[in-house]
Amino acid sequence: MRVVLGPMEGVLDHLMREILTDINDYDLCVTEFVRVVDQKLPEHVFKRLCPELDQGSQTKSGVPVHIQLLGQDPIWMAENAVVAAELGAKGIDLNFGCPAKLVNKSKGGAALLQHPELIHDVVRACRNAVDSSIPVTAKIRLGWENPDDCFEIVDAIEQAGANELTVHARTKSGGYKASEIKWDYINQIRQRSTIPLIANGEIWNYADGQACIDTTGVDSLMVCRGAFNVPNLGNVVKHNANVMPWSEVVELMLVYSQYEMKGDKGLYYPNRVKQWFAYLRQQYPEAADLFREIRTFNKAEPIVERIKHYRDSLYVL
Repeated sequence: MRVVLGPMEGVLDHLMREILTDINDYDLCVTEFVRVVDQKLPEHVFKRLCPELDQGSQTKSGVPVHIQLLGQDPIWMAENAVVAAELGAKGIDLNFGCPAKLVNKSKGGAALLQHPELIHDVVRACRNAVDSSIPVTAKIRLGWENPDDCFEIVDAIEQAGANELTVHARTKSGGYKASEIKWDYINQIRQRSTIPLIANGEIWNYADGQACIDTTGVDSLMVCRGAFNVPNLGNVVKHNANVMPWSEVVELMLVYSQYEMKGDKGLYYPNRVKQWFAYLRQQYPEAADLFREIRTFNKAEPIVERIKHYRDSLYVL
């Protein structure tokens, strides 16, 4: 089984990748997307989202990192794929699944699911632009509204020469509703095509991962939101490990605090850590109490001090 740590815009940054790959047996990471419009982007844009480029396009624990591009112009997508490849990216992933309204409004992400021929052209241009040793992969949803559209979309990507495809088993209109998950469509895709697949969507624990494998016939899984609910989800899904205890999560948050404070001087830390709390509350009831104590703070220092105080109180108890 392979388990991939997927991208989450504005949440799963390089610091979080470093922390999560350090405590989990992930096989691959994919970055937040680099937004491509109508120009070749400078190197610093890629390195800001993927500083791992300076260490062999892998995390400090050795997990390979692929750069994700999002855009709709084949020429400019290919130009930027070349930049990523020249900077040492171990792989190029193309985002055709992002459901964000702002992205879709500008004809990016999931909006392209309505135009399989354009998806084909983007994938083909990127595949032709970079050396064959660098995998060019894609991520899709099942369609904009109709999941049956996935077969034409997958065929377009396969014919364009993509090396692998991640399928989020919902349509764009299905959002993130659990009731909208359709793993059986991934099984149908697998039976109709030869492109290697990664299954994504509603994998929150070991049982979910096994159910997904049984339903889809695919043993490569991607986790995204769940990796924030349960920080050691990679090991839970892959090795049936026990869920990380709350006390260890608190320690991990302090490690993250040190990384964020050093890396971005605390500017983004308050928002990032509050976002993380929103996910942790789904798994750990204790997170709600601690979140109430820090939610009004908009500076990094008092948040970190509050978490340290809370951590110390756990050991007193």
